[in-house]
Amino acid sequence: MPEENMTVVTEFVLTGLTDRQGLQVPLFLVFLLIYLVTVVGNVGLIALIWKDPHLHTPMYLFLSSLAFADACTSSSVTPKMLINFLSNNHKISLVECFNQFYFFGSSATTECFLLSAMAYDRYVAICNPLLYPVLMSNRLCTLLIGVSYLVGFLHSAIHVVLLVRLRFCRSNLIHYFYCEILQLFKISCTDPTFNILLVLIFSAFIQVFTFMTIIVSYCYVLFAILQKKSERGSSKAFSTCGAHLLSVSLFYGTLFLMYVRPGSAPAEDKDKMYSLFYTIIIPLLNPFIYSLRNKEVKGALKKIMSK
Repeated sequence: MPEENMTVVTEFVLTGLTDRQGLQVPLFLVFLLIYLVTVVGNVGLIALIWKDPHLHTPMYLFLSSLAFADACTSSSVTPKMLINFLSNNHKISLVECFNQFYFFGSSATTECFLLSAMAYDRYVAICNPLLYPVLMSNRLCTLLIGVSYLVGFLHSAIHVVLLVRLRFCRSNLIHYFYCEILQLFKISCTDPTFNILLVLIFSAFIQVFTFMTIIVSYCYVLFAILQKKSERGSSKAFSTCGAHLLSVSLFYGTLFLMYVRPGSAPAEDKDKMYSLFYTIIIPLLNPFIYSLRNKEVKGALKKIMSK
């Protein structure tokens, strides 16, 4: 199409999870409850960790940072989705769309690196307990957290800068519940091949690198646990690491299926289900996965409640 005849899109329309009118109010109530529990759970966990001096250790500093990233992930997507459930106007401006993707991308990337840092922390704590205060100091912990957030911000910024070069003129319909980057490529009238290639390269590198770090760390942890003669110590280590691995499996499983899977893309409804997991469900589950079987967190919560 000649450039002078193009109508450049400056706002999009999010079609949402479903177009069935009878489901809009029930879905609004369900996701409103999920969002409230997510925010209260993650913010409450952060407050609990910072309130109790006994929890000012690297393990819980990582956990509070993960809770903040989860709260940001959910907050970047859910509020707009809730508004669209009750509104007939599903429009979102170009700037708002890019901002939504930026904050989602930043927090999701940060979570990948935080999970790998937490795996390394557990490796040091279980495999080298005597050297733990030296190898995993609060200074190193703060540095790892800072680097995780910095990489998250930079990674997302690169994709947003490259999105700005695209022009959208084929359609303004995004068949999704948020501004997902692959969906934006579908409606671009500028060739997005370079953008798609960078998304694949960065996603593969970040996810494979952090996932392999986690797997290697927990292989060492597993061997160390099996060599322990103390049944009580082994049970505690299995409990802590099992919760971590459950969260990692849910998070990376859906990310791999969405961004690094080979072959043809699955149906659009499956894509939405994968996205629901890592944008809404996992941020809801994480504070409970990490705290329900954690005696220190439950003990700190009992102290706060008793006061």
